[in-house]
Amino acid sequence: MDNKIIQQIKQRYGIVGNYEGLNRSIDIAIQVAPTELSVLIVGESGVGKEILPHIIHDNSTRKHNKYFAINCGSLPEGTIDSELFGHKKGSFTGALDDREGYFGVANNGTLFLDEVGELPLATQARLLRVLETGEYIRVGESEVRKTNVRIVAATNVKMQKAIREGKFREDLYYRLNTIPISIPPLRERGKDIELLFRKFAYDISEKYRIEPVRLTEDARELLLKYKWPGNIRQLRNLTEQISIISQEREITADILRQYGVTDDSQGEAGLVLHGANRDVHTQETHSYEKERDLLFQLLSSIGKEVKDLKELVHSNLDNMQNVTQENYRVFNDEPQTVGNPLQYGHPQVIQPSQPYIVNEQGYQPQHHMPYGNGTIQDVDIETVEDTPMSNRELMKKNIIESLKRHNGNRKKAAIDLEISERTLYRKIKEYGLDL
Repeated sequence: MDNKIIQQIKQRYGIVGNYEGLNRSIDIAIQVAPTELSVLIVGESGVGKEILPHIIHDNSTRKHNKYFAINCGSLPEGTIDSELFGHKKGSFTGALDDREGYFGVANNGTLFLDEVGELPLATQARLLRVLETGEYIRVGESEVRKTNVRIVAATNVKMQKAIREGKFREDLYYRLNTIPISIPPLRERGKDIELLFRKFAYDISEKYRIEPVRLTEDARELLLKYKWPGNIRQLRNLTEQISIISQEREITADILRQYGVTDDSQGEAGLVLHGANRDVHTQETHSYEKERDLLFQLLSSIGKEVKDLKELVHSNLDNMQNVTQENYRVFNDEPQTVGNPLQYGHPQVIQPSQPYIVNEQGYQPQHHMPYGNGTIQDVDIETVEDTPMSNRELMKKNIIESLKRHNGNRKKAAIDLEISERTLYRKIKEYGLDL
């Protein structure tokens, strides 16, 4: 390990810290850079895995060619193959032109596949073929194409567990894992935590022209004891919050506790233990029992409020007289929903604080609608329908109309419906829409 070269790399890429495990990761990246071997970077979320692919590319023979960083977890499942391998015009709805995927555009360059553990199994098979033969086929055509791309992948998924559960191909894992590089979590890096805090504090002070915050001795000790589940990303956010919000420039342990930093050195999962087993870590499985119970209680409470609201409104409707009937309806026999019923994949329940009506333009909030005294003012009422459209039918109808408005363009339709392309693709399959 050449410490001089490692220090030069740190200065060039703004890497802060002297932890031996971090230096070892940088050293491996420098050594593997001139080769053509695939690299798999593993580490928890927020440890800074995206820096090493840049080091590898910039120190390789491909440094003058293209470099692309792709977050596999953010690509919609229905279009991920098109994004990576390209597609032929007319191969699917919305494929208006031929398109080169990343493997075609990045020929002779480097592809960084972040969150590779999130790839669907079908895409994993395609990726394995590219790694082994350099061949791939665009979506919608049969012509075999060649590419010469260096793959650097990263993941925070426990790959062995994913393989056992059938979520990741074992052969692809060993093909990607030719050279493994592990980045240590922040809680293991000791004094590096304080160095990073000081760096972020000075960065914020220069950016906003304010006095940098400083840590007291008890604050330094508390930072070292905290487990940092969000790693460097969490530390940066914390430093920015304190620098902007805190009136004090000298930060004590009590101030840190106000921002959620606690002494987690005893009995917590994934923390460094004291004594002879200081380097041993324990990892417990998080239980979602409490969260599940709270969710059930919340749903039960919402259901009761909706029921009470229905009874109140129907009681008021029975007492109304001489109200002009127009093309509006307040409630059906079933509980109504407000907002876009496709948003987040489930409808939102009407709360008593803001009633809604439905007209030809969709769901609209109705103001000036008091209902505590037995009357409803300034509302045009339509006779309650006997067979209201279900949420499922309404979702299906909205999808069809939106796709027609945008000539089958799923991306624009998804934006119109305020849902992701992946959710829209799943709904199209679920409803059996042949569009």
